[in-house]
Amino acid sequence: MSRVYNFSAGPAVLPEEVLQEAAAEMMDYQGSGMSVMEMSHRSKVYDTIIKEAEADLRDLMNIPDNYKVLFLQGGASQQFAMIPMNLMKNGVADYIVTGQWAKKAYQEAQLYGKANCIASSADKTFSYIPDCSDLPISEEADYVYICQNNTIYGTKFPELPNTKGKILVSDVSSMFLSEPVDVSKYGVIYGGVQKNIGPAGVVIVIIREDLITEDVLPGTPTMLRYKVHADADSLYNTPPCYGIYICGKVFKWLKKMGGLEVMKERNEKKAAVLYDFLDQSKLFHGTVEKGSRSLMNVPFVTGDKDLDAKFVKEAAEAGFVNLKGHRTVGGMRASIYNAMPIEGVEALVAFMKKFEEENA
Repeated sequence: MSRVYNFSAGPAVLPEEVLQEAAAEMMDYQGSGMSVMEMSHRSKVYDTIIKEAEADLRDLMNIPDNYKVLFLQGGASQQFAMIPMNLMKNGVADYIVTGQWAKKAYQEAQLYGKANCIASSADKTFSYIPDCSDLPISEEADYVYICQNNTIYGTKFPELPNTKGKILVSDVSSMFLSEPVDVSKYGVIYGGVQKNIGPAGVVIVIIREDLITEDVLPGTPTMLRYKVHADADSLYNTPPCYGIYICGKVFKWLKKMGGLEVMKERNEKKAAVLYDFLDQSKLFHGTVEKGSRSLMNVPFVTGDKDLDAKFVKEAAEAGFVNLKGHRTVGGMRASIYNAMPIEGVEALVAFMKKFEEENA
């Protein structure tokens, strides 16, 4: 069977080149006589893999020297607890709630201190990003938290919030490495890799060194302390070795493609193909306010549940898979991450046009 166009929100499409390389090295990684899956994380061979992955990521994102890169487990969801456990020194944090994952992070923080929701777009089913230029930031807040790209609702912060000098913490899971980023604007920037970088099982945390201290909330487990992982260079325990190896290959692929400036241009072109069609379609329409649109996740509907279901079914039969919207919002969603070629988006739009003609 030939490969399908996979529009899954995550685990998601990976660059074919990376999959082919990994397949070629599956039985014997660079003359070691074994797979990366089988080697000790303490071996010289693996040490090179993880160090190169970090060096390439630092290079791609221009990560300043005073930030640590941690390859951890537990997904973005475990960071919902790790962040307050490690950063809530005053016991207060401000959250901007723009979707399901920001909401879950906000709810989790309430277990550890006073979490304030200082802005939200829940009033319109998270279909926009609220104005964050002058927020009621709490004087004693330890940090301000955002989910910068909302996978489920297809929104993205058009600009970073004005945190009035407070530390910014951002979950970038579904837009990780899709465009250039100024890491110095964040105290912590993190994301699960299974959307735009690699296989499920790895979360990458980029954290400013002054935020990594022994001073954590009482009862914080050893495994949930940033300092423990930072001091051990992400090798405190057995890391998700194979996942990190694939991420490393994706970093090399991104560098070969020309880096994050080039990816941003490609992603803007791809998204424009789909949004331009949605804006003039009589049958389909996007669900997000124009100024808040994501380049990575594009939700759309016909306005008729039965027709939505028919579209998803026929699309899958035509080789366009995983287009069903998240269960909380319904409709459809096309996730068009870095590894989705523009041809995939153009082919999807051609199919949507045909569907519209047949079902008008």
